[in-house]
Amino acid sequence: MKILLVGALGTVGSAVAAELGGRHELVTAGRKGGDLRLDLADRHSIEAALAKLGTVDAIVSAAGQVGWAPLLDLTPEQWAFSLANKLMGQVNLALIGQRHLRDGGSITLTSGVLNHDPVAYGAAASLANGGIEGFVRAAAVELPRGLRINAVSPGVLVESMDDLGPFFRGFQPVPGARVALGYARSVEGGETGKVYAVH
Repeated sequence: MKILLVGALGTVGSAVAAELGGRHELVTAGRKGGDLRLDLADRHSIEAALAKLGTVDAIVSAAGQVGWAPLLDLTPEQWAFSLANKLMGQVNLALIGQRHLRDGGSITLTSGVLNHDPVAYGAAASLANGGIEGFVRAAAVELPRGLRINAVSPGVLVESMDDLGPFFRGFQPVPGARVALGYARSVEGGETGKVYAVH
């Protein structure tokens, strides 16, 4: 398969690339590097990048930034940033990207554990994650041409604990390689409208 992987240089994206890259052709995309430059927060950037892409079998998003601060300190700009990046950025990627998928192709988005297990400073992430999961379930009902859409909900990664450990006390960290299996299941399986929790 030919797969567009957005966020391939990030912690999750690197693990997904290692899992899928050995048996599929990957086209990588991101704000800072990759085969294509793509800023999830900018709809026009998504459209321009996908116009260069042509047709693919799958689109995978392992990207999406959020504001991180105490609830009452989160500014309107941080809320807007979180929604524009992790939520609407991935929604727009799916809506624009479906036109570039072969019949029966798939879309995989990323939510996260904070939708169900919130932590201090993570309210914006929880909001975005919940929105992604709701969108995936609804979009699966209406996508045409046998297209599938799922989300992967990773727990905090082992590889991220140096930075995020203080916020996730009591959580069992998940190796990136295990998280990547959720993306493989979405891309290479046959289900749609699912959220694969890897916590």
